[in-house]
This record gives sequence, C-alpha cells and structure tokens, in this order.
Amino acid sequence: MRAWAVVETGKPLQALDWPTPEPQGTEVLVEVTHCGVCHSDLHIWEGGYDLGSRGRLSMQDRGMSLPLAMGHEIVGRVAAMGPEAEGVAAGEMKVVFPWIGCGRCERCSAGEDNMCANAARTIGIYRHGGYATHVLVPDARYLVPLDGLRPEIAATYACSGITVHSAIKKLGDISPDEPVVIMGAGGLGLNAIHMLKALGHKRIVSVDLSAEKLEAARTAGATETVLAQGEGVSAAIVEACGGPVMAVIDLVNGSSTARFAFDALGKGGKLIQVGLFGGELTVPLPIMAIRALTVQGSYVGSLNDLKAVMELAKSGKLAPLPVTTEPMPEANAVLQRLRDGKVTGRVVLRAEAA
Repeated sequence: MRAWAVVETGKPLQALDWPTPEPQGTEVLVEVTHCGVCHSDLHIWEGGYDLGSRGRLSMQDRGMSLPLAMGHEIVGRVAAMGPEAEGVAAGEMKVVFPWIGCGRCERCSAGEDNMCANAARTIGIYRHGGYATHVLVPDARYLVPLDGLRPEIAATYACSGITVHSAIKKLGDISPDEPVVIMGAGGLGLNAIHMLKALGHKRIVSVDLSAEKLEAARTAGATETVLAQGEGVSAAIVEACGGPVMAVIDLVNGSSTARFAFDALGKGGKLIQVGLFGGELTVPLPIMAIRALTVQGSYVGSLNDLKAVMELAKSGKLAPLPVTTEPMPEANAVLQRLRDGKVTGRVVLRAEAA
C-alpha cells in the first residue's frame, strides 16, 4: 500500500510504501476511494494543541506516534476480511466510523466509542488512516453502508457530519424559532447550518471573520450573519439574534470566539465548545451561577450519530456540503490551503480506487 504520511511535524507529507495489512480476526481491510481533509489533521500535522496559559498538548502527550497516515473521513470498498468478520462482503462500499475505542466497555457497546476512557484507537490519529490506498478497520460494525449517497459527500459525515449532529443534540430541546449561533463558517459551520435546517431549526446565525465564508453561509441557509471583526462582536451577535442568546455552538473554539460566544449568552444559555483552535476562556464564576450558564465540550460523535446522519442524508432532508475533490497525491497541497484559510466547505482526496 502507499500512504501520504506525516514523518516530521510541520514538514511536507511523504509518500511511503508499506506492506498492505492482512486482516486478522474480525478485522476488515478497506480500499480507500475518498478521504476528507479536516482541521483536526492540521493540528496533528503541526504537532499539537494550544492550551493557553497551560502550555501545549503535543502529539506525544496524546499517545500518537510518527510516521502517521492521517485521514479519518473515509469511504472505501471492502477488499478483504479476517476469518471472524461478519456482516460484510467484498466489494461493498462503506463509510468508515473512525472514532474507535476499546470495543469492550459499556460506552463502546452502546455505540459511543468516541467517549471510551480505556483505549482510543481512532483511525487517522492513533492508527493509520485514509491518506493511503488501504485502511484496516478493527470490526465490520464500524462500517456503514453508502446506500447510493455520493462517496465524496458521505466521507464528510464521518467527522464533520457527526460532530455537528452531536453538538446540536447537546443544546437540548429548544424551539425551532430560537436563534442558534454557529461560530465559524468553514466546513463544519456549513454542515451545521445544513444539519440544523434538516432538524427543523428556522433561525441560524453564522459568525465568521471572512465575508466570503459568510456569503457561503447565507447560501447554505443562515438567516443572519455577523462579521467578527473589530469591537463589539458580542453585541452584534445579540443584535442579530434579537436579544441575549440561548444557544451557541463554537466550531472554532479559540480564545476570542469563546469570549464572543460567552458574552452573548442570555440567562440559561448554553455554549457548546467543539473546535480545537486553542487558547483559553476565563470565566467570571458568579456570572456563571447568577445567569445559570452552561459551557460544555463536545468531542466528535458516536457510531449512532453517523447512522442518524446517514439516514437524514438518504431521506433528502440534509443538503450536501460544498465539496471539491483533489487527487490523493495532492494531500500536502490541500493541507496548506486549509491552513491558509483558502478552503470553502470541504476538500476530499480522491484515490485511484475511486
């Protein structure tokens, strides 16, 4: 197999030839046809995460090792199966659920591997992922049928789709007419707009630094937009919503966006933090109690989220994210474009097997 791997953080990806894995036990070998390029890949490639005054969380701190073929938004064709693999046949097209845990604990058994506290085995982070011709999946239960969906679109659901679905669920039971603020209008932000619309929400406020991305957000269905430049961003968000905000999803989650979002919250409001841009949020503790505020983290999504998102897409309710495809060998160039903020929607790498 060939992989386009991080060999040294911050340095160009290298094309490496490795032995093609032979699946054992319940394992399934998938020949990759498409793989999305995610902002999480940038953090891995750069070597870590900004923790504000607490320093930096490195790849090594998280238990990752190099060389690594990144890529966790994977669609591919079943190529081979271990002798104990069940419920899958060679040649079937599947979306790969990448956020795999130990596979044995209560959370994993409930389809919530992303919350496993025992052993993270995430594809593209702790084990080789989809920037390659093949990927090894531990069990067929992590493979979800494509059922006619476009593979380049379906690939984005394995991270972008389930991440916003999981975050929206954490807002709880809110009225369809209650404004939901989405911080960030990149791939995740546009997917969040589509997802909110598919779930029946009518007021969606998009916030971003880029006028161009806000235009894409309006095209996707945002009812109001806020350009996050200069002073008074929180006040502009409150004005766009017609009052203090009850629901914010921060898909950037940097020091400035977290502060804008927190300061816009009304009494009983919720801030769901998703992005990994980095930094920190200093919270005035009496205000937290007096205004009964909730600040909650949300880490990707579950296997159940992926199945739900796929069903939404197949029903026709979920509009597709704007996607462009590039040949797999262009993975490094695509990463640079993403780092420079020159990607609207999502770029999906297309393998020769496609």
